[in-house]
Amino acid sequence: MNFLFAWRYFRSKKSTNAINIIAWISVTAITVGCAALIIILSVFNGFEELVKGLYTDFYTDIRIAPASGKILKMDADQLQKIKSVNGVAIVSLVAEEKALLVNGPYQTIVLVKGVDEQYASTNKITAHIKRGKFSLGNAATPQIVLGSGIENAIGADVERSLYPLTLYTPNRKAKFNSLDGLSVNNITASGTFQVQQEFDNKYAFTNLAFFRYMLNMDTDEYSAVEIKVKEDENEVKQALQAILGTNYIVQTRYEQNKSLYAVMQLEKWVIYAILSLILVVAAFNMIGALTMLVLEKQKDIAVLQAMGASRKRIQSIFLTEGLLLAGVGAVLGMVLATIICWIQIKFEPIKLAGDTFIVKAYPVKLLPADYILVLVTVTAIGFLAAFIPARKASRQELALK
Repeated sequence: MNFLFAWRYFRSKKSTNAINIIAWISVTAITVGCAALIIILSVFNGFEELVKGLYTDFYTDIRIAPASGKILKMDADQLQKIKSVNGVAIVSLVAEEKALLVNGPYQTIVLVKGVDEQYASTNKITAHIKRGKFSLGNAATPQIVLGSGIENAIGADVERSLYPLTLYTPNRKAKFNSLDGLSVNNITASGTFQVQQEFDNKYAFTNLAFFRYMLNMDTDEYSAVEIKVKEDENEVKQALQAILGTNYIVQTRYEQNKSLYAVMQLEKWVIYAILSLILVVAAFNMIGALTMLVLEKQKDIAVLQAMGASRKRIQSIFLTEGLLLAGVGAVLGMVLATIICWIQIKFEPIKLAGDTFIVKAYPVKLLPADYILVLVTVTAIGFLAAFIPARKASRQELALK
């Protein structure tokens, strides 16, 4: 019954044309606000999925590191226990340390990861090789795979260079002020990877045997164990932590980049809050439209009161009217946003400026949760905006003359 009255008031022609104009302005504002919210959130979802995908390609599912210090002691029995845990698919051993990489007059600090043969199967780093190949050599003839930023920084050319690079690493067993504080060796660049700037300017890969020799590590010493799982990461993490104890830190991919994911979520909620202000502005238009409608329908209110309608009934009618205005705007906004996002996904008309991005157009991902969030937000704002005029209408004492 309330909806029938509200729908009739919504469609009927008002005696004052300004009421219709203000009502449709409020609907338009809500439409624009809803569309903007869904479009921006969808673009943010697209970027978030892109970044997470790149981090997924670079980081492994689970990483085991020492609770303190840089050296992880891991004997054969412990490795066997790790491999026997249900859900563990691939186990890779890693030695990691900062080093100085020199190419003639050029030099830069890099974070070198010495990895074994299984490492390339724990993530998708090989899919991002842009030049050369992912070849790490062996202890006698080492090779190194550089991030694209590092290659540019030292002027290396992995496909044409005739001269090896020089790698300097700290010798942790050297005595203080000793001349052998650094280990030095020549190494050949074999390939270049490009994932994203954070990794490309920081990391380089070589083989584990050579890098452990450079760092003067013992046979049971590593920097980390990196694992690919075939089941739920959290369940495997708990099983590994129970086996290894408190001397080791077991982290999932999310925990390895916890600050990144937290910032991304915070940014999304900040964007949502800022764009919701558009809907708040639309709510003021709705208050004006409903207030004028109450004045317009004073005779109708008097008739309803004479027929026995309670204050609550009259208030519900105008609350429903407000929700109807908000609902029409929300539906139109969602349809408009869906069409715009579909066009961007299908035809990519809006491009990213510059040629340094991995994708050429703005990425977009529509999520049902965003539609639900926007609908709930519009409903709440519409209810609050309609409450004041509806309450005023229910408290009026009118008489038919």
